[in-house]
Amino acid sequence: MELYYVMAITDRAKSESMAALYRSAGLHMILTALGRGTATDEHLALYGLDSADKAVISAVADPGEARQLMKSARRRLFIDIPGNGVMLTVPLKSVAGGRTLAYLTDSTATEGRPEMEFEHELIVVILNEGYSDFVMDAARSAGAGGGTVLHAKGTGSSRGEKFFGVSLAQEKDLIYIVAHRDEKAAIMSAVSRQAGPGSKAGAICFSLPISSVAGLRAREAD
Repeated sequence: MELYYVMAITDRAKSESMAALYRSAGLHMILTALGRGTATDEHLALYGLDSADKAVISAVADPGEARQLMKSARRRLFIDIPGNGVMLTVPLKSVAGGRTLAYLTDSTATEGRPEMEFEHELIVVILNEGYSDFVMDAARSAGAGGGTVLHAKGTGSSRGEKFFGVSLAQEKDLIYIVAHRDEKAAIMSAVSRQAGPGSKAGAICFSLPISSVAGLRAREAD
């Protein structure tokens, strides 16, 4: 089953318009995180950017939804014109559990996963605000070394809350964990089992492939 993590980076003033495109595509896990660009004033002027204050809107989509979202962003928000932001898609490597897969794909499917091989993977955990320590304890119990926590606001349909106990009408935390492929499955399983849908943390997690990485200690040969 092919799934993509679709990310859009745009000025904060345009974040709600971009999020509306995601909602119109029927996506169920839409997150908006605020950030600040690092471009110099010279580069901002060169590319026609008015502000370094940015928003990152993200969601999981199937190939058809990803194509439609990209098409709508070009037509309605002119995303392909310099200065209007960037949109990109990243293939999901795996999904933690059948309930998460069914939620993300808006179906009753509980099996199926992308098949790709990468040395390292980025585990993305979306959870209710305030439970990042609880989720990281679960991840560390399976061998995770650490993670990066971001704050975001969730929007989307009420379907997740009704059928899976995943509420989006509240503040969210995002955790990024870089893991070796041999450790990824155990970490995701621990998070899903200890802090997944139905728990107070309400964590949803999936992984993205990493083609290269710097800054991690080399693993000792077995």
